[in-house]
Amino acid sequence: MTKILHPIAGAIALLTILTFWLATVLSELFAGTATIVTVKSLIPWGFLVLVPALMAVGGSGFRLGRKMRGPLITAKTKRMPFIAANGILILIPSALYLSFKAQAGAFDTAFYVVQVVELCAGAVNLTLLGLNMRDGLRLTAKRRRKPV
Repeated sequence: MTKILHPIAGAIALLTILTFWLATVLSELFAGTATIVTVKSLIPWGFLVLVPALMAVGGSGFRLGRKMRGPLITAKTKRMPFIAANGILILIPSALYLSFKAQAGAFDTAFYVVQVVELCAGAVNLTLLGLNMRDGLRLTAKRRRKPV
């Protein structure tokens, strides 16, 4: 079950963050204020999908990797605290702040500074999650090739 849950939860988490990131960039560049307010207001509701997916991928990954050794496992294990800290300390507070500011129509300098920080932190998490997915696919490919 864990072998099925882990890649599905990881894909959901990665796609959810990518959706948040792209919706933000596209609304800021090409849409009006109403669309930006809608996007910024909906992102915190997306945490209802994202947080359980990240918990599932983290827990299942820990369980799958506890008996494994090697550079790919080490790399994935080292990335996870940065992914979690980035999300908890930067991305979630930024999204909540931007949602409140957007709903109040306060598109001031502080809004855009936090927006840039959030986009940069989101890009970092997308990159790290993508690297973890790549390494996970390499691990499963190696296990499939090994004779049993």
